[in-house]
Amino acid sequence: MAGQRYTVYEMIERLVAFDTTSRESNLGLIDFVADYLAGHGVTSRRVFDDTGAKANLFATLGPEGPGGIVLSAHTDVVPVDGQDWSSDPFTVVRRGGRLYGRGTADMKSFPAVALALAPALLARAPRIPVHLALSYDEEVGCLGAPRLVDLITASGLAPSVVIIGEPSGMKVVNRHKGVTRFATVVDGLAAHSAYTDRGVSAIFEAGEVLHFLGKLAEDLAVRADGAGEYDPPYHTIHVGRIAGGTAANIIPRRCQIDWEARMLPGHDLAETVVGPLEAFVAESLLPRMHAVSEKTGISTEMVLDVAPLRPEPDSAAEALVRALAGDNSPSGAISFGTEGGIYQSGGYAAVVCGPGSILQAHGPDEYIDIDQVEACIAFMGRLIDHVCRP
Repeated sequence: MAGQRYTVYEMIERLVAFDTTSRESNLGLIDFVADYLAGHGVTSRRVFDDTGAKANLFATLGPEGPGGIVLSAHTDVVPVDGQDWSSDPFTVVRRGGRLYGRGTADMKSFPAVALALAPALLARAPRIPVHLALSYDEEVGCLGAPRLVDLITASGLAPSVVIIGEPSGMKVVNRHKGVTRFATVVDGLAAHSAYTDRGVSAIFEAGEVLHFLGKLAEDLAVRADGAGEYDPPYHTIHVGRIAGGTAANIIPRRCQIDWEARMLPGHDLAETVVGPLEAFVAESLLPRMHAVSEKTGISTEMVLDVAPLRPEPDSAAEALVRALAGDNSPSGAISFGTEGGIYQSGGYAAVVCGPGSILQAHGPDEYIDIDQVEACIAFMGRLIDHVCRP
């Protein structure tokens, strides 16, 4: 593969063809990228997860030393199970000015542009390093990014800006909500279903928790604090999964609710969501459950916490990305999470700017408009000019 070159569209096709659904290994894609870069004289560093089945990739194009620009992208995609696709999700299909395929929008087109243009960048001998950071398991909780941040910090690179290439319509985004996920477990008391007074239904009690979370979500929307740059402009609560019970004639002993809260930056999650839930459980549910058996209970555990991205509107990083994007509009806000908050928490200025729309992600027939790809190509061209300028 020495010196192999691809057009941007060929590279998008190559990356999409790897089934990097989060439950699968991403090593095929990582090895391909590492071999491709090696063919152009670029050494890559891999940072594996604990199983060794997944890896981050970090590579520097240009001079060694501190500073530079990080181009950040995740390699994993969400499942296609149960979705009605009109074509193979892992084969890019061009129709009507769009590229269809899983990951075209979220978010393989951004790294594809960077990789396809890497030979052109290297040929101009950049004076400022450009770092490529590809992560694993962003879709299931930004699990790989902290290890990338640790690598960057330990290496003493001190990049001046991290560009998160998530789909933002090539607009500059400097803030987004945090994402915190919880597991609420209800422990009831199993008994014969003919004697409901002898048991405690974990599913019925879980239903009370669900109802409370639903009403709280409605209340948060009604009490929106006017931070209208977010869509939606309020804290949100979402329940993604419930599981419980063993048979129709057994009072269920256990039920689990997997849910999340997405908070506007600067607001207290404990005060707004967790505290009210715990008070409701303690005052309204536990007394009647314990009246039947002290062995019953309800516990809520945080299983994931993705930091919000906080605005730094006067930063040189935002000014640079704005110039590269040709974006003079006010910086935007997004409600979905990214790895930007993780980089920011590590001490690095981060800005979101990438091609496509998140509204086309995660569903069947995911697509990116070709004009968004072209806008990203122009963005990368200006970045190359910037880092190669004498």
